[in-house]
Amino acid sequence: MATRRVPLESTTLAWASYLPDQNLLQLGFHTGAIYDYFDVPSEIYRALLASESKGRYFNQHIRNVFQTQQVHHRSANSEN
Repeated sequence: MATRRVPLESTTLAWASYLPDQNLLQLGFHTGAIYDYFDVPSEIYRALLASESKGRYFNQHIRNVFQTQQVHHRSANSEN
């Protein structure tokens, strides 16, 4: 069962959710895109939530580090 979506104070990231039994991090972006990040240790998730700059932490410790898959994308012109 996924943890609830935790809202993030970030200009890039809207929310984060984590499935500890699968080490799956799901991130929602303000663009509407949602990505799954695989094999993410729980320490990385906790550090993201505790970081002063969520976007900087994401760029330094998650982006291009873990295998990822985009699961949703909302175009800029979409009403939803």
